[in-house]
Amino acid sequence: MENPYMPYPVRIDDIEIATEDKSLKTFKFVFLNEGDEEKFAYQAGQFAELSIPGVGEIPIGIASSPVEKGFVKFTVFRTGVVTSHLHNMKVGDIMGIRGPLGNWYPWDKLENKNVVIIGGGFAFTTLRSSIVYMLDPANRSKFKNIDVVYGARSPGMLLYREELFEWEKRDDINMHITVDGTDDPSWKYHKGFVPQVVEDNAPKADEDTYAIICGPPIMIKFTQPSLTKLGYKPDQIIMSLENRMKCGIGMCGRCNIGKELVCKDGPVFTLDEINQTPKEY
Repeated sequence: MENPYMPYPVRIDDIEIATEDKSLKTFKFVFLNEGDEEKFAYQAGQFAELSIPGVGEIPIGIASSPVEKGFVKFTVFRTGVVTSHLHNMKVGDIMGIRGPLGNWYPWDKLENKNVVIIGGGFAFTTLRSSIVYMLDPANRSKFKNIDVVYGARSPGMLLYREELFEWEKRDDINMHITVDGTDDPSWKYHKGFVPQVVEDNAPKADEDTYAIICGPPIMIKFTQPSLTKLGYKPDQIIMSLENRMKCGIGMCGRCNIGKELVCKDGPVFTLDEINQTPKEY
């Protein structure tokens, strides 16, 4: 990024309602200027600021994958002034994207390893990016077994449902989809909270196994003991703390955990690194 304060101009190319309560929408953006997509070179796990002139900007994890070309995607929860304004925008509207920002999941380190991806709620965005990246034909052979545990409150609150169920049919990825509870008799997947589903279904750790977690803080907190029971060491547990984001470039200081600035030094940390900061997770 040439100037971290200047967003790239983009056009909304498509909008999808992501959940049954319509509180989340997935926006597909295309860059207006030739060459900006190449400048916006990102890795799975990074985030960006969605910028609306005269309204403000919000930090959001990138939901599209680097292997998907011609657009970028973000899934946005309607929760405040900027997100509400964005939810009211239409296909064809112009706005900005500032980024990419932060670090990313350590893909070089994860090559030739088993990878367990654990997500909850609408924090599944960068994990969707990661799964698409790993399953790409050019990349799948770089990784050993891939397990995914993803949970939401109810079936209608699961993100990327069509993709989830398509991945579930594949034989090169193990999907463990769960909801807190449902009365739907056709529901054939897990019922229960993510930490217990992890404990019951995730593979036990060896030196070639790593876990990536992204979700609400309470989910991250209670998933750690489940992974510990399965033998995962702190340096084998990789977490994304993207909910701490503010300005995105380490200027406002509002995302700090001790001396670490989450938006600049993270948002991706190992549990070992987090254990060396004031206890918040």
